[in-house]
Amino acid sequence: MKQTGIFNSAAGAAEFGLGKASSIQWNLTEAPLYEAAIARGEAQVVAGGPLVAETGQHTGRSPKDKFIVRDDTTDQSIWWDNNAEMSRQHFDTLHADMLAFAADKDLFAQDLYGGADPKYRINVRVYVEKAWHALFIRHLLRRPSREELASFVPQMTILDLPSFKADPKRHGTRSETVIACDFTRKIVLIANSAYAGEMKKSVFSLLNFLLPPQGVMPMHCSANTSTEGSAAVFFGLSGTGKTTLSSDASRILIGDDEHGWGQDGIFNFEGGCYAKMIRLSKEAEPEIYEAVSHFPAVLENVVIDPDTRRPLFDDGSKTENTRGAYPMHVIPNASETGLAGHPRNIIMLTADAFGVMPPIAKLNPAQAMYHFLSGYTAKVAGTERGVSDPTATFSTCFGAPFMPRHPSVYGALLKELIAKHQVDCWIVNTGWTGGSFGVGRRMPIQVTRALLNAALNGTLKSASFRTDPYFGFQVPTDVPGVPVHILNPFKTWADKAAFDATARKLVAMFQENFTKFEAHVDREVALAAPSIRLAAE
Repeated sequence: MKQTGIFNSAAGAAEFGLGKASSIQWNLTEAPLYEAAIARGEAQVVAGGPLVAETGQHTGRSPKDKFIVRDDTTDQSIWWDNNAEMSRQHFDTLHADMLAFAADKDLFAQDLYGGADPKYRINVRVYVEKAWHALFIRHLLRRPSREELASFVPQMTILDLPSFKADPKRHGTRSETVIACDFTRKIVLIANSAYAGEMKKSVFSLLNFLLPPQGVMPMHCSANTSTEGSAAVFFGLSGTGKTTLSSDASRILIGDDEHGWGQDGIFNFEGGCYAKMIRLSKEAEPEIYEAVSHFPAVLENVVIDPDTRRPLFDDGSKTENTRGAYPMHVIPNASETGLAGHPRNIIMLTADAFGVMPPIAKLNPAQAMYHFLSGYTAKVAGTERGVSDPTATFSTCFGAPFMPRHPSVYGALLKELIAKHQVDCWIVNTGWTGGSFGVGRRMPIQVTRALLNAALNGTLKSASFRTDPYFGFQVPTDVPGVPVHILNPFKTWADKAAFDATARKLVAMFQENFTKFEAHVDREVALAAPSIRLAAE
């Protein structure tokens, strides 16, 4: 086996079972990975310098193809209602078959960290067959120094082979695609998917399993902090604005997607950002636009103009889930350490396509836990086949696909941390106003930013508030720089009866969804459910 690169580890590859691979190139940096991806026909360089690749049939994650090995370690600790199980025998057969398949392949290996806090981070070794995947994961995880690489010992190993097809009968899978996680041996096997995000989310899933017993809250969130050290956490599902709203030039970016909250404060799990590119504009998101316009950014499934070779970010013909990956250091205001103190504010983002939630509301601790466990957002017509009207989506903890333990574990941790550090909690609607999707308009980002700034700098706490008649939380009635009418969604609708009917429909959806959590929360949290408390205004 040919070994090249920085601090290669033939012994480590042999120990894992890859000793027969044709070659393994270790810890290549950005420029040689660019060269390899282009030479192998995996990607192309476009105007400005970013690398552009296509992921084939899988343009997003495959959550139904993800499995966790059920064994003595996981049997009683995994939330099996939410996670598919795989037998030890099926995993071992899949593992052996993938190792045999890789025997004549040229592979790339990267040794990286998952987690900025040395007390909690995990050493991750990633073997991939695509050079651009090595570049992607090098961006998204944290890069050890040359000195640290010399003594690097992996604690988790990922084997990513997009050209390997699983056999459902032989391997116990649902299809030819599989993401198989062995939490006991800390091995992840990814097959028949070139969607690079599967790798980073596998690390997130393992940390979500390992950290709660240590008293650390793993969070699907972005985070930033002021220059004075006032940190904020932004929970939200894909498309709600986590990356956009945390990338604020006036604040220091900690990270855009995955964080832990431990005894010393919050810390980024990652070393880069993975932003949605669809309809990206320089005017609305200048920091992200600049980051993905140059070397060494990686763009996924972005349509390129054949003449100018420039990215066409408004073109969703390949997928609405176009993506861009880039290292944190290309963001001018990014934190070098990935560390911050305890947050003073928690923001829960929802893209309410029904158009009935206010642009911002203050949550008491019970409401915060209720909405965290609910994890609400809404899909809109046209983004998925068969979706013609807004559809409520409830993804508990704002990240159900990555939560191996029961949501009550994470909810209890969050509740404890909020109380201990006296954190202010807010829910922010980045979705629609003036009507549901198709009738109303998207909440102006200038309004959202103005309200967030007021929440983060503390001035919003002194505003006058009303109690929302449908959801029960506190809504400001007057905020400088924000049109008064937009603070009350009822007043933005022309058809008041339609607003009332739509709001009642959404309240009922919340109530129905939460029934599965009622046995796991105290009475105060259960009573925080939306209900029609007052007459509609």
